[in-house]
Amino acid sequence: MLTTRENGSLYTHIVDKVATIEFGHPASNSFPSELLDRLTKEIDKLSDNKEIAIIVLKSEGDRAFCAGASFDELIAIDNLEAGKKFFAGFANVINAMRTCAKLIIGRVHGKAVGGGVGIIAACDYVLATETASIKLSELSVGIGPFVIAPAVARKIGVNALADLSLDAANWKNAYWAKEKGLYAKVFDSVNDLDKGVEILTEKLASYNPEALTEMKRIFWEGTAHWDELLLERAKISGKLVLSDFTKKALSRFKK
Repeated sequence: MLTTRENGSLYTHIVDKVATIEFGHPASNSFPSELLDRLTKEIDKLSDNKEIAIIVLKSEGDRAFCAGASFDELIAIDNLEAGKKFFAGFANVINAMRTCAKLIIGRVHGKAVGGGVGIIAACDYVLATETASIKLSELSVGIGPFVIAPAVARKIGVNALADLSLDAANWKNAYWAKEKGLYAKVFDSVNDLDKGVEILTEKLASYNPEALTEMKRIFWEGTAHWDELLLERAKISGKLVLSDFTKKALSRFKK
């Protein structure tokens, strides 16, 4: 059942050492600030939970995986501090995922835009369906994917990041995302996706948890500076969202 809550929903279910975080929002599973904060805190909490070995990150419904930033909150930003704070929400989620002691498996059943692509990129391993197309549309409204760019480039490389971000009006399909390294596997259906997630997490949960944590540290070597870097990028986005160009572009979308 899809949530109708204005600030979205977030639930965690733990079964056999696997914690599944499910987020949702009535606007195509987009993220308002409150939901970003809740997700950050939940990941931090699960990182310290000795009873789990693996985290699965998924979203509600059977359509979009994540539409990125809350459109209503973007439009409402009216000063630099508010803009920086909003985009810092995505920085905090990505850094929480990066530093989490548990491997995070992304379960992507549908399309993802903007910050949703960044959250996918911050997962350690991602399984998706063939309907899970991606798009970075930020430049089309006068901002850019500055906060999420390090996570996306780490997964798919700078050239593919350029292709994805500069071709801001068009979707890249799931097989493109797999070829570039964002997705590990692409399935024909949601049922097959869920079966794949179950098989993978059951196997991973049977491994030595200390070994999994050490592997994660290796995966993320060289990213310790992201605590500062992503907040600096949030400031850039927070400034640009106040520009006349962006305000006019957002108002056109609102109409």
